[in-house]
Amino acid sequence: MKRLLICLTFLSLAATALAQSFSGSVWYRKPGGSAEPLPFAQVYWLEKSKLLEADADGRFSISSYGQKATLVATYVGYTRDTVVVTPGVDKADFYLSGENEVDEAVVTARTEGLSRIKSVKTEVISAAGLCKMACCALAESFENSASVTVGYSDAVTGARQIKLLGLSGTYTQMLDENRPVMRGLANPFGLSYVPGQWLESIQIAKGPSSVINGLEAITGQINMEHRKPTDETPLFVQLYGSNDAMLEANVVSAVQFSPKWSTILLTHVGSTAMSMDNNEDGFRDEPENLQINVANRWLYYDPSGVQVRFGWRYINDNRLGGQMSATKDNEWNLNNRIWGSNIVNDGINGYLKVGIPLNEENSANIAMVADFNHHRFDSFFGLKDYNGHQDSYFLNVIYQNELSDLHKIEAGLTAKSDKFDQKMVDRLFGPSKGPDMSYIESSMAAFGEYTYTLDDKVTFQGGLNLEYNLIHGWLFAPRVNFKYSFTDDIIFRALGGRGFRCSSVFTDNLGMFSTGREIRIADDLDTMEDAWTFGGNITFYLPFGYEEDNTYLSFDYFRNDFVNQVIVDQECDSRAVCLYNLDGKSYTNTYQVDFNVDPFERFNVVATFRYTDARVTLQGQGLVERPMTSRYKGVLNLQYTMPMSKWIFDFTAQINGPMKLPYFMDEEYSPVYPMLYAQVTRKFKGLDVYVGGENITGFRQQDAILAADNPFSQGFNASCIWGPLMGAKFYAGLRYTLWKM
Repeated sequence: MKRLLICLTFLSLAATALAQSFSGSVWYRKPGGSAEPLPFAQVYWLEKSKLLEADADGRFSISSYGQKATLVATYVGYTRDTVVVTPGVDKADFYLSGENEVDEAVVTARTEGLSRIKSVKTEVISAAGLCKMACCALAESFENSASVTVGYSDAVTGARQIKLLGLSGTYTQMLDENRPVMRGLANPFGLSYVPGQWLESIQIAKGPSSVINGLEAITGQINMEHRKPTDETPLFVQLYGSNDAMLEANVVSAVQFSPKWSTILLTHVGSTAMSMDNNEDGFRDEPENLQINVANRWLYYDPSGVQVRFGWRYINDNRLGGQMSATKDNEWNLNNRIWGSNIVNDGINGYLKVGIPLNEENSANIAMVADFNHHRFDSFFGLKDYNGHQDSYFLNVIYQNELSDLHKIEAGLTAKSDKFDQKMVDRLFGPSKGPDMSYIESSMAAFGEYTYTLDDKVTFQGGLNLEYNLIHGWLFAPRVNFKYSFTDDIIFRALGGRGFRCSSVFTDNLGMFSTGREIRIADDLDTMEDAWTFGGNITFYLPFGYEEDNTYLSFDYFRNDFVNQVIVDQECDSRAVCLYNLDGKSYTNTYQVDFNVDPFERFNVVATFRYTDARVTLQGQGLVERPMTSRYKGVLNLQYTMPMSKWIFDFTAQINGPMKLPYFMDEEYSPVYPMLYAQVTRKFKGLDVYVGGENITGFRQQDAILAADNPFSQGFNASCIWGPLMGAKFYAGLRYTLWKM
């Protein structure tokens, strides 16, 4: 027996020596010697013929390896690096040279913060940041940011809208791993159709940014990075429930079939299961809804560097709002003088991305992105009906070449087409009264971008995009980004450029359906909006705090000037909402200061404050303060993590400034009001359990619906929303992760 125990002990020690854990990071070595992590770099394990993928911070791990493990790190547009791991080695780093990417690398030194490297100031909300609050959907992911303000478009539909640089989120280009998304009919509810637990990170870049993704970025770009097919998580489950009857489940599974093929399946079911009328105005506080959301993403990776990514997604959302007794049968509603709203969104998306290196060093490559989107939006709002169908095609071909450590060029062609079939009917003015806004818009564009990089000192990026639109003619958009480091800890950035976007007048302004007013659209309305954006930022990294590299003070200034804009005016006539083109000035000036520090270990403090001066020319009024635009917003976020991250405590406080209200409301300005959020998370092995609260003080906008007791009158208006519609909200949930053995 004693000999047996000795043999078993020896075998156990031998197995431990042969099966050791290993972790590492993949870095890009800058010409000046500094390094930055490469998010989602590929690591190929030769002996096991297994493909690994780094996380958003360039890190990866192996649970066990034998006598030797040969690891090859690659990233499209970068050189390779090989490390041979022998027993006794548990950590190593890869260093790649070159800077040429199929997908733009968004770099952060930590899980959250600012990028020191990029020429455009980029705020990063990481996977850890997305867990600071419930983050049921992308719309709830910005509560810790003063840059992005989130509110309701109206008090009926539950549609959430963002504002960046004082302007509607329609002027912010939304990207899904650098594919333009949420365009046209998908825009009003697009933020609600991206589950937060599907995401690895969100990057917020203010200003026009790069020309490579098109012309539609006016106030900025928000790029979403999803969970990857190479995730080491065969199963992830998230469950959520709240006191307002909101229920949600997310199930994600990543599978590697072979060293070259991997896939991930993402599923979501969400529902508001019952109606509530806490303010007793006779209308549902939130619509009843059922959302089903499924996505499947695939990756083919060849050790030569060739990558093929493709996938599909399906969304179906059915929501019922309006008075408490309203049904989905509008004829029954109208016969019984009940104001109801039913919205059905149904869409399918498919995409293909291919990256091909053109030389052994991967210093030159070609990338191709193709995307198809079909979306159906069928709805009624009391006496108004709106039905729309959209088919969109997008193709982008990019050539990239790093000529040297100093010079890099990118050029390519873009083709896109949008077919809209849409019809609006207002029964108040007859059974067929309403404009037919169906059309087909196609365009071709050529673009080029040059980047000059001198160590970490200077980065200059200049680009041009020339597009020919079959409806609107030639569109010319120059853009410039510049970064200069006075020292390693003082970084200055400046940018300027032009952006264009075609307004989808109905879905961009969904709230106007929730009124009793006539919708008047100018006969000669030009829907192509045109604006210039200029701005700058200076960031000081300060020598104090537990982690000095994470202590910074940052100042922003941005200005938007419109050449043409579609104005939605509720003050032109007491009986109408008027849509017409800008005749005069329209601009915003935005100022923001951000401060971040870790006062001591595992305690993080983020404080931000934003002030906006927004002006627009309205018919009969001249240049006035832009209605329904918050003057300022302040955010304080505190997070403390216990040792081993067993407990995580998050607290967020907001102060929301006043908005100029339309003349027909009781007050000239909305009040200043606070919002408080808190969450506590307990971590177990593979399991997180969390409880929290939103709007803990219970503040909400009173009388959010004007003339709620007479919804078929022209005085009825549910679109003037300046504050929260729900009272205090409390929730609980769990996240379970099964890791690969």
